[in-house]
Amino acid sequence: MATYKPVVVQAFPKLGERITKDTAYWRGYKTPVQIKEFGAINKIDFSPVPPYNYAVTASSRIHIYGRYSQEPIKTFSRFKDAAYCATYRDDGNLLVAGSEEGSIHLFDVSGRAPLRQFDGHTKPVHVVGFLSDKYRVFSGGDDYSSNLWDIASATEIVSYSEHTDYVRCGCASKVNADVFLTGSYDHTVKLFDARTKSSVMTIEHGQPVESVLLFPSGGLLVSAGGRYVKVWDVLKGGQLLVSLKNHHKTVTCLCLNSSGQRLLSGSLDRHVKIYSTTSYKVVHSFNYATSILSLALSPEDETIVVGMTNGVLSVKHKKPEERKEKSQKKRQPAYRTYVKGRTYMPKQEDFCVSKPVKRVLRKYDKLLKSFQSSKALDAVLEPPIRLYTPEVTVAVMQELHRRGTLRSALAGRDEKQINLLLTFVARRVIEPRFTPVLVTVADMITDIYQPVVGQSAIVDRQFLRLQEAIGKEIDYQEELLEVLGMMDTLFATFTEKRATYLEENKSNGLTETIETNMNN
Repeated sequence: MATYKPVVVQAFPKLGERITKDTAYWRGYKTPVQIKEFGAINKIDFSPVPPYNYAVTASSRIHIYGRYSQEPIKTFSRFKDAAYCATYRDDGNLLVAGSEEGSIHLFDVSGRAPLRQFDGHTKPVHVVGFLSDKYRVFSGGDDYSSNLWDIASATEIVSYSEHTDYVRCGCASKVNADVFLTGSYDHTVKLFDARTKSSVMTIEHGQPVESVLLFPSGGLLVSAGGRYVKVWDVLKGGQLLVSLKNHHKTVTCLCLNSSGQRLLSGSLDRHVKIYSTTSYKVVHSFNYATSILSLALSPEDETIVVGMTNGVLSVKHKKPEERKEKSQKKRQPAYRTYVKGRTYMPKQEDFCVSKPVKRVLRKYDKLLKSFQSSKALDAVLEPPIRLYTPEVTVAVMQELHRRGTLRSALAGRDEKQINLLLTFVARRVIEPRFTPVLVTVADMITDIYQPVVGQSAIVDRQFLRLQEAIGKEIDYQEELLEVLGMMDTLFATFTEKRATYLEENKSNGLTETIETNMNN
């Protein structure tokens, strides 16, 4: 008796995800650690100096966290109401923050009480920061003004009132100590020079500006507002270079990595998009639980911190690189050691010992081996096989059809089993790899259960679904054939008709013949 051969499941190529260097790099971060704050997190800022602590502004407090700490190592809570935009100075020693009452507070990182308080704004101050000379502070508030302050004397140097709506973002140039810019809900970004009494450049973003960013070189400016992230060339008078629309909701925050080659944007659509600053294409994205308000990347790109509207702080750390220990490699046997004896032919007096290979059959193979067709079909209609490996189900149906027992396996089923069969067929019949087999199965089911149509509402509904699926597929095929016909017509039009040699010489063929005879 011949041994049973298992059902051959045809392998189909799978479209795998394209793994790029960026994908591998950004996936190299650990599972995020989540820290609960007291309110929505409006600002995250890393200290520029080791050990790269970061300040988190939420509600009426500023918490300082260590790189790996899950509890704040320091807290500044000398605010009557909400605090905004706590920002480090370049040396990491001072911290400045705005407030709901309109005052600006300057803190020493090693102390607790404010060193200075700047009063001048009449409404909440949402944006503050240091100029690159470290001795001046700029600010922007809901009173539409942008001010410049002297740290030593705690006095106002100059005030600009050019915006016509709330000023909600800003940054300072790292190249020029007198230059800073602010973004407003009046849809504009204004560039200020402390040596002048008015703005030196105005850029129209088109939507309320939520975040602005200057490249380290100072030549490129990035603005975010609405669903757009726009890149401008400052050196060309604010010329628009590229407009990106990859988010579904308002973009709220921007940041650059340490090398300036990747731009990160966070949005209310719960996504962080990472762009290449050479092609400005999205190279990777992160998905979070709720809307994102703030985003920061550590100076060495080791930590990504995201603040969300529900007060949750998400911290991702880079996985440490596995260090390969240099060990003395043992000398491996020569290649001839492995192939020794492979070509040896046994002699007549040799006794050959063969190791039997035990073949484990799957459940449906065992049932097919014992000719239990109906139970074999039931086995491959179980959810794990039917949903995740439909090619196995179709292969067993094809084997039953080859044996001539498919009709008997489909017959004699109750309402629940018919519903299951029709659901599978209606869902998978439109897939080209399964269509030839499932069309035969659908024909047999229709022939067998045609007499009982109208007796069960569930079965009738499944037959209608099958009819609808096949009808849609036929319509798609007809449309595709029409498109192919149009394309053939276009290709035929574009094809150049090359004249034959006879056509080219038809007009002067007699002359060429006469000249040839005269020469001879």
